[in-house]
Amino acid sequence: MIKLIASDVDGTLVSDGGGKLDKRIVDMIKAVHDKGIHFVVASGRQWVSIENVFEEVKDKIFYISDNGAYIGVNGRSLFINKMDDEISKKLILDIRKNKDLIAVVADESSYYIEENNEFLIDWIRGGYRGRIELVDDLTKVEDIIKISAYSENVYGKADDIIEKYSDKLLVNYAGEMWLDCTAKGVSKGNALKKLQEAFDIKENETMVFGDQANDVEMFKAAYYSFAVKNAAPVAKKAARFMADSNENLGVLKILNYLL
Repeated sequence: MIKLIASDVDGTLVSDGGGKLDKRIVDMIKAVHDKGIHFVVASGRQWVSIENVFEEVKDKIFYISDNGAYIGVNGRSLFINKMDDEISKKLILDIRKNKDLIAVVADESSYYIEENNEFLIDWIRGGYRGRIELVDDLTKVEDIIKISAYSENVYGKADDIIEKYSDKLLVNYAGEMWLDCTAKGVSKGNALKKLQEAFDIKENETMVFGDQANDVEMFKAAYYSFAVKNAAPVAKKAARFMADSNENLGVLKILNYLL
């Protein structure tokens, strides 16, 4: 019997950076909640974005945001995993040196950016429906939980960051525009395990959905792991099962079998 469902957002439930949830998915979350099944939204997004997108059901979900750095429920933080200050400052400086990348820093409450990139700021506020602030110096931001390198196509442009920091941080692609960095041991998978332990839920009672490298650790925490059809090859390889694409509401099609 399935007792917990966890799903990524971008590329899995909505298009990348999408801010509107299909009404049928909203109704499904309500239905599984009424059956006593916990629903977890697991995303690289900040919790503010998750709550805004899932407004109708925000009191019926748990959220794993910023790739596991933050776990919350209905406006309350449960677990927060901060990055090392010294490593964070060095990473920001290295991203700053790379002219192909823009550094986006997150603390518990907001995203921060130095470059006044109107497209990126508008996209986070309008598309992701998140919170972002323009600051003079990102190295002055305190209590950082995630640092991202953004580019219109980040693949190949952040190889120096991956090589230098993979032994110090968890570094994962979160779509073609984002390279996300969190503290070692922080992942969607480990965050999901905390919720499984809290509710005494086993792997074979857990179902997860995702599409990117940052979902792979989450797949390991569940027997019923699904990659959507449009997923990256690394996610398809790690998942045990396949679902239809996000555009064809693949997650919804699988969840219909539970009702």
